[in-house]
Amino acid sequence: MTAVRLGIIGLGAQGSMYAKFITDGLVPDMVIGAIADIDPAKQAAAAEQFPGIPVYDDAITMMDGGDVDAVITCVPHFLHPQLGIEALERGLHALVEKPAGVYTKQVAELNECAAAHPELSFAIMFNQRNNPLYKRLKEIIDAGEIGSILRSNWIITNWWRPQGYYDQSAWRATWGGEGGGVLVNQAPHQLDLWQWLCGVPQSVFSKVAYGFRRSIAVEDEVTVLADYGDGVTGVFVTATHDLIGTDRLEILGDQGKIVVEGSQVATVTRLVKPEREISDGMGMDEVRKLFTGQLDTAALYSSETIEFESGWGTQHAGVLQNFAANILRGEPLLAPGADGILGVRLANAIHLSSWTGREVPLAFDEAEFVAELNDRIRVEGAFAERV
Repeated sequence: MTAVRLGIIGLGAQGSMYAKFITDGLVPDMVIGAIADIDPAKQAAAAEQFPGIPVYDDAITMMDGGDVDAVITCVPHFLHPQLGIEALERGLHALVEKPAGVYTKQVAELNECAAAHPELSFAIMFNQRNNPLYKRLKEIIDAGEIGSILRSNWIITNWWRPQGYYDQSAWRATWGGEGGGVLVNQAPHQLDLWQWLCGVPQSVFSKVAYGFRRSIAVEDEVTVLADYGDGVTGVFVTATHDLIGTDRLEILGDQGKIVVEGSQVATVTRLVKPEREISDGMGMDEVRKLFTGQLDTAALYSSETIEFESGWGTQHAGVLQNFAANILRGEPLLAPGADGILGVRLANAIHLSSWTGREVPLAFDEAEFVAELNDRIRVEGAFAERV
């Protein structure tokens, strides 16, 4: 194999974008093998836009057609695990879109299938892990340059969506069709990055508003307090009704701090020694100088500003290229597919906490979550319950 033949399942916004990246040459090790979409209009558009590329009206038929080596699942969230399993069981490599699924039980089944096929590549489209800024911050944290993390705070509210966005399709912003709101649609990348950078919390307590500022059944306002044990905490705030929006991440360590603005610029402050040592060794003369602005802070810490140029689409194209390189040459995956369950588990725990009014461990009862989800699907009366 000299190039991976990718089967694109779903030619909506994401599928069309990936097709363009490939045809524009942004993914050198990959070609479009085939396209599948259940919409006749999308099929016609695909045939016109990509002449000579097979177009199918069904994903399974495409997988069985012999035209593809791998697939990407650009379909509604509930279908990601099912189609990933269908691909892997047919000997095809699988790249699933985010989120990996809507609830952990179905994502665990996908992961088990992938584990049974170690010869196949299994990845997830966490393109923000390919953001050079977050990659650099991950290196800094893992190297212990800011010490042990004590607290993290992420306000990510620049997901403003007008009512028309939700009204565009019957499945959008529903429990049965989409599986949730901002936590499963807009914020999965940040939920993944939060736990990727700061670790997985032990438990969460959340306050979530459903249909707070939009006529929808699912969440459009979320505030989460995460407990990591030993006094370490995190706060995550997200919403879809903030027209101005904020994207600010702070990570405080015992020997430094990281502040990220707009997912583009980071200020990294490194203390010369752990904060407790500075505190214990500072006499009142130095304290007076500190309070009066006379103390030379360069003796305490240094700061660095980090910023990278990152053109539109390069992160997504990079994940596609990395996926192809893993298939062809065994290069390590930027975003292994098995990691997809982490963000889903976090979102499930946040939902379950808000539904039950209690603090929820990350090792929650999966059956309880599915039962609560099905209660809401039944109220909608438009979709099948989940198992």
